[in-house]
Amino acid sequence: MDPINCSSVDLSDVLASKMSPSKIFLSLTLSFLAVATTAINSLVITAILITHKLHQPANYLICSLALTDLLVAVLVMPVSIVYIAEETWVLGPIVCHLWLGVDVTCCTCSILHLAAIALDRYRAITDAVAYSQKRTYKRAIITILALWTLSVLVSLPPLVLRKFPLEHKDGEREVMDCLIEHDHVAFTVYSTFGAFYIPLTLILVLYYKIYKAAETLRNRRGSSRLVRQTVSSVMLPGMSSDKDIALSPDTFCPVEKSFSDPSTDGERVRITSSSGNLIKVRRNPGARERRAALTLGLILGAFVICWLPFFLKEVIVNIWPNCSTSAVLADFLTWLGYLNSLINPLIYTIFNEDFKKAFKRLLPLCCSNILRN
Repeated sequence: MDPINCSSVDLSDVLASKMSPSKIFLSLTLSFLAVATTAINSLVITAILITHKLHQPANYLICSLALTDLLVAVLVMPVSIVYIAEETWVLGPIVCHLWLGVDVTCCTCSILHLAAIALDRYRAITDAVAYSQKRTYKRAIITILALWTLSVLVSLPPLVLRKFPLEHKDGEREVMDCLIEHDHVAFTVYSTFGAFYIPLTLILVLYYKIYKAAETLRNRRGSSRLVRQTVSSVMLPGMSSDKDIALSPDTFCPVEKSFSDPSTDGERVRITSSSGNLIKVRRNPGARERRAALTLGLILGAFVICWLPFFLKEVIVNIWPNCSTSAVLADFLTWLGYLNSLINPLIYTIFNEDFKKAFKRLLPLCCSNILRN
């Protein structure tokens, strides 16, 4: 048998035929998004783990959300990049099944975390005193386990009962798709409502109630300005007894700051009295509510913009088979949803002073380690 002659195969021609400049640019862009998502979520997890001040039950949900989004970045995004670049599934049916399972479960779990965070935020504001006693590490861990269990229950039936992909001809080559298709509308309704539409409804209702509660708090502060100025606006160090808290309008806010609370540090200015004592005076009573409203707007806006188009497409395509989308549009909507995993850690931490301080300590360490290597 003659040895195989490879001289006739020009590797550059093969790569050029498969990877056009536009496809190379797209692959690099998506790879950058995957790396950025990995880095930012890793930073959030590290900050929570090594910063003692962030060791609070409320931040367990933030850590779990960051871990879920990290799994999307590490296990889902890279495979999707290969799928898009090759324009066909080349990793075999078993990897396809595993990848779809991880994709659907992690994305569903990320969305359910957002709903759980909204519920936690709502209870922390509207029932601050009682909920601060219930907000324990054990309850946070149970909540996280429940979210993962619910994600599996929502994702597993449509995944197991989907139509398995078969190879088909596309011109001169055999190609295979890796996607979830069903013959019954019930599976589409079950998966889309369980993974998105029900959590979306819950998030909208809860954040509306949070906004109204913030308005009520602001109105109460305005109507009791004299009390605020004499009791809560001027605070000497150490004056944080239960009696002082009970008289303060901040009673309506959680005793332990919720992870999604904007920092209130900007609301106070430092003044040194004639006796030498340090006094903190509230500079802008409405600043906290405005920042809270901004945070809520960013949370809702990012979530709806990232995920609503994808799930609308899923409902339309699966309910009306005559309606179809191009592969380019389907990939774009999918990655728009993945982008939420990059945005989540930014929105839920950037307005919190404790997180910002932790990031400022960690970033120089990370950069110095990279330079050493």
